[in-house]
Amino acid sequence: MEPFMSSLPATHLMLPEHAAIDNDISVLPRIFEDAINIAIFQRPLPADIAFSAQAQCQTDRAWQYSWLGHPDETFIADLRRRLPAPEAADPLIDDMATIAEAIAFLFDTQTVGIRVRLLNSAMCPRFHCDNLPARMVTTYFGPGSEWLPEHAINRDGLGAPHPTRPDIATDASAIQRLSPGDIALLKGSGWEGCEERGLVHRSPSLGNDQKRLLMSIDPA
Repeated sequence: MEPFMSSLPATHLMLPEHAAIDNDISVLPRIFEDAINIAIFQRPLPADIAFSAQAQCQTDRAWQYSWLGHPDETFIADLRRRLPAPEAADPLIDDMATIAEAIAFLFDTQTVGIRVRLLNSAMCPRFHCDNLPARMVTTYFGPGSEWLPEHAINRDGLGAPHPTRPDIATDASAIQRLSPGDIALLKGSGWEGCEERGLVHRSPSLGNDQKRLLMSIDPA
């Protein structure tokens, strides 16, 4: 039986002290608080964006797109050329560009690294902590990223798999899952002062013929 993974609204969760979750975008700047290593803006994915995202998933091949720079009109035009179904892409592209601009503004940078992927298998199936300051993740189609509250982590288990390493998750029932549409900022071990407290997370497992459309943004 698959362990329970909560995607309930924040008001229904016993939130760990290191997580900030709300249904308003104003929650995202809380990532700059020392005690916080994940900030989640919970939002239902609007129907037009969901349909636009689903159209990009009607292909048999996994694909990915990368951009490093400012999320301007050049980015938008380049992304449209690369998507599998550009004729149905406008709502999705508008949303991606809006999020990218917001992340660039929040981190006061003109340069962001954007990756969009259509996955048919788990990209990072093992719990891990990113070796970078911060990353934004949002899932448009399929299951969202999974993360662990601090009380359910044995950090001695992090790193390359090895027979002597203990399990990372000490309580499978504590695993949390982002919902499609959620915008999450995750601190990694590269964040100053968070070297030993970066968020531990993983990609969700995918069933046969299941797909996942994911965007991640790294402030540069």
